[in-house]
Amino acid sequence: MSDASRPWLDNYDPSVPAHLDYENIPLYGLLEAAAERHPERPAIVFRNTRLSYRRLSQLTDVAAGSLHALGVRPGDRVAIMLPNLPQTIIAYWAALKAGAAVVMTNPLYMETELTHQLCDAGAETLITLDLLWPKYAALKNRLPVKRVIVTTIPQALSFPMNYLALAKLWREKKLASVPYKGTEVVRWPQIVRGKATFRHAGVSPDEDIALLQYTGGTTGVSKGCMLTHATLVANLTQCRSMLHTLGREPEVFLGILPYFHVYGLTVCLNFPTAIGATLVPFPRFEPADVLAAVNKVKPTVFPGAPSVYMALMQQKHFTDTDFASLKYCVSGSAAMPVEILRRFQEITGAEIIEGYGLTEASPVTHLNPLNGKRKPGTIGLPFPDTDARIVDMELGGIELPPGKVGELVIRGPQVMKGYWNRPDDTAQVLRNGWLYTGDIATMDEEGYFTIVDRKKDLIISAGYNIYPREIDEVLYQHPRIKEAVTVGIPHKTRGEVVKAFVVPKNGAKLDKAEIIAFCKEKLAAYKVPRQVEFRADLPKTLVGKVLRRALKEEELARERTERSRR
Repeated sequence: MSDASRPWLDNYDPSVPAHLDYENIPLYGLLEAAAERHPERPAIVFRNTRLSYRRLSQLTDVAAGSLHALGVRPGDRVAIMLPNLPQTIIAYWAALKAGAAVVMTNPLYMETELTHQLCDAGAETLITLDLLWPKYAALKNRLPVKRVIVTTIPQALSFPMNYLALAKLWREKKLASVPYKGTEVVRWPQIVRGKATFRHAGVSPDEDIALLQYTGGTTGVSKGCMLTHATLVANLTQCRSMLHTLGREPEVFLGILPYFHVYGLTVCLNFPTAIGATLVPFPRFEPADVLAAVNKVKPTVFPGAPSVYMALMQQKHFTDTDFASLKYCVSGSAAMPVEILRRFQEITGAEIIEGYGLTEASPVTHLNPLNGKRKPGTIGLPFPDTDARIVDMELGGIELPPGKVGELVIRGPQVMKGYWNRPDDTAQVLRNGWLYTGDIATMDEEGYFTIVDRKKDLIISAGYNIYPREIDEVLYQHPRIKEAVTVGIPHKTRGEVVKAFVVPKNGAKLDKAEIIAFCKEKLAAYKVPRQVEFRADLPKTLVGKVLRRALKEEELARERTERSRR
């Protein structure tokens, strides 16, 4: 593609170039650069614990030395199963310095999910929390893990809060029983208080895997995306270019999104480190605590997901919170309803920048410009050196003109090496240098892209293609609806019809007839939901993406049960 065929280049902010230079360095080089530039700047602030960039660099060197002494070698996979804590950050950089590929693992995984991921990755080292020990112990004979490093919540704190937290756990009899003696288990202090340091200097950025990041599994079996040092460094370089005003002054990032998710890992850990920002980790998302933190730590950047912003808006102290310190809120992982975006910005005065990414692209590929034209509801413009186009959904070989709906495909230096041990799956999504995202989208004349829906979420009713997100957007305009999502359910004659799952606002009364009448005013007849189900909440991933597939599977299971009774 020539620059002439990339209309988005004309809409970049003036300081954003079309092409970038990329450093040929290991990912951990970004931490070292931050420590050199800002040695005394706080890298981590967690309750009463503060670590400077110099101290973080030193701790990760020591921890890498401890991992090496335990037998971790370059290319090994190290699984980190922790909530957002200072130890998570230290373990992450230490594993990279040891030359390992990091496998970020969801602490809430159930038995099947955990077994699949650790066995598929061949992870021989696990770093986890004492409270999660029973989960590991029940599976240990089925896992490839040879060594387990265990930390605790009190170890994230400094004196005297660490002792007070430990005493509280003792009183409440919540201390986990971990068999440290005579087993493969190592205490966290042994990792960070060692004498030897280590940095694997032989990293080949283009070839060596830094992150074996597993897909969410929302559309099938979770697969490990091989993200090299080069792809991750390239993506962070692109992020710095598009978010060009950040980093000129000290920044403070709220780390609400989980680090084990690629979006949270990038925007709440990797990117802030790359610009020498202060990270404020949150082990769990509690809306009231987040609002209190906004008042206390005065964040400048707040990465979130649509569900995060919606949850905050439901809090009684939301309008009392001082958001003046915020430069930007960044929204990703799921589509942001335009009505929610408008109301959040109106109340807080904080700007929400919408973007897009996927695990297979390290992960960010699109973002609305900081200073230029922003189009609410769009994912913005492709990153520098990132080609994007819309192709037909049948064969994926015909490029479609602006305004036409098709599959979004991407090409750029941030695209993954492939799926771990899955050449057939890799061949399906990586074709002729292009990554086939599985997302249905459009591009307008100015090069702004809009996600219409997941290809697998498309509803076909009586021959009509229906995109659920369009109906979701209409439902969010209803003044008494808190959350809503639509799915296609089987129908004898039409193939599928639309069903809406609706969460009313607290205390609000709604009925099916009112919802359908509201949709009839704004949608073509074939798009109007035929069924409406009211719920207290909707199933979501931990980064707030509504699990349409889970709702659809519920409906299919219900239909199978009803058929068996006939």
